[in-house]
Amino acid sequence: MAKKFSELRAAMSPEARAQAAELAQTMLSEMPLHELRQARGLSQKMLADVLHVQQPSIAKMEKRTDMYLSTLRSHIQAMGGELEVIARFPDGAVKISNFAELGAPTQAAMPS
Repeated sequence: MAKKFSELRAAMSPEARAQAAELAQTMLSEMPLHELRQARGLSQKMLADVLHVQQPSIAKMEKRTDMYLSTLRSHIQAMGGELEVIARFPDGAVKISNFAELGAPTQAAMPS
């Protein structure tokens, strides 16, 4: 018979519980866009309505590996978040501030 998760967790050592909590936090802090949308309780249709696009556009965007920062920012803002660009180096991290106030891209900047 299956055991309850609370029983399994109670049987774990404090070290194992701490390690599991750290792993869970890492998994929650790094996820693809589609998982982030799902974690926020949004469907592709709901997000498409907020962004005034069709649902297939959301599906396509979530599969992309390269996009404009303005596109990603719009996607994140539609989910209620804020996009920050951070460069990480061995000696520390730096938030790149000149992307914070980018407006909508101009037609000249859009690919054909």
